[in-house]
Amino acid sequence: MSIEPMMRAIIASAPGGPDVLTIEEHPTPAPGPTEILIEVAAAGVNRPDCIQRAGHYPPPPGVTPILGLECAGEVVAVGREASRYKVGDMVMALVPGGAYAEYVAVDETNALPIPGGLSLVEAAAVPETFFTVWSNVFDRARLRPGEWFLVHGGSSGIGTTAIQLAKAFGTNVVTTAGSDAKCKACTNLGADRAINYNTHDFVSVLKESNPDGMDVILDMVGGDYVERNWNVAAEEGRIVQIATLNGPSEANFAKLMRKRLTHTGSTLRPRDVAFKATIAEQLETCVWPLLEEGRVRPVMDKTFPFEEAAKAHRRMEGSGHIGKIVLTL
Repeated sequence: MSIEPMMRAIIASAPGGPDVLTIEEHPTPAPGPTEILIEVAAAGVNRPDCIQRAGHYPPPPGVTPILGLECAGEVVAVGREASRYKVGDMVMALVPGGAYAEYVAVDETNALPIPGGLSLVEAAAVPETFFTVWSNVFDRARLRPGEWFLVHGGSSGIGTTAIQLAKAFGTNVVTTAGSDAKCKACTNLGADRAINYNTHDFVSVLKESNPDGMDVILDMVGGDYVERNWNVAAEEGRIVQIATLNGPSEANFAKLMRKRLTHTGSTLRPRDVAFKATIAEQLETCVWPLLEEGRVRPVMDKTFPFEEAAKAHRRMEGSGHIGKIVLTL
C-alpha cells in the first residue's frame, strides 16, 4: 500500500473563530514501535477542538497542533513491536491530537476494533465520549444499578452516551437540556426524565420529584451549577466535573461537608497511553457487546466534509446539535 510522504491536515492558523481553521500540508507521521498508522476515514468533532482552536486549550507537550481527538479508518502501517492489528484492519482510536488529518499514528492499545453494525462514520463518533463517560461515571464515580444519575447537557455527545450506558447498566437517569426537542431526544434514548433548563429550575424540579437526591452527577457546566448540584445530590453522593463551560464557582463548601459529598474531576486528553489502554480494555469487555447488539449506539447529528471543518465548528458552538458531529474524508 502506497503512503504519501505528505498529507493534508487541519490546524488553527491563529487563535480565533472557526474561520481560522486551515488545511495545510504536513509530513505523514511514521508509526512508533508500538503504534499503528491509520488512514483516517472520519474524525469526530468535540468541544475541546473548538476550545483549542480559540486558543484556550493547547495540546499537551509533544502533541501535534493538528486538531482532532478521535477517528476511524484503515490500518495502513504498523510499528515493529505492534502485534494486535495488521494492515487492512478497520479500527477506531482515541488520540491526544491529530485526527483532523489524512493519517494519524496512535499506540495500538488506544485503538479498538469497530463493532459489527457500525459504519466508519459512526465509529469515529465513539472514542472520545465513550472513554470519557466510562472513566468518569463508571470508574471514578462508581455508578451502580438502581442508583439515580443526573447528567447535564443530555443531548450532547457526552450526554447521549451517558444516558444510554447508564440505562444499559440498570440505573435511573435524569438529564437537563436546552429545549423541549432536545429533552424529547433524551427521553427517546431512555432517560427517565429530561428537564428543559431554559424553562424550569432543575433544582426545584428534583427537590420535588426526587427528594432523596441524585447518587451520581456528571457535569460539564461548572459555575453556579456546582452549588446547585450539591443541592440536589443525595447524601454520600458523587459529582464528577469534566468541564467548566460556565467558568469558575464560588460554592459554599458547607453543603458538601454536610452531605458528605465527593466532588471530583478529570481531564482525559493529558492522561498517558497506559491509562487510556486500561479504559479501552474495560470498554471492549463491558460496552462493545452492547454496541454489537445494537443496545447502545452513537447518536449522529450531522457530518461535514473535511474541507468544511469551519462549518462543523459553527454547528458545535451554536449548540443546536443533538449527538455527534463528524468530519468525513
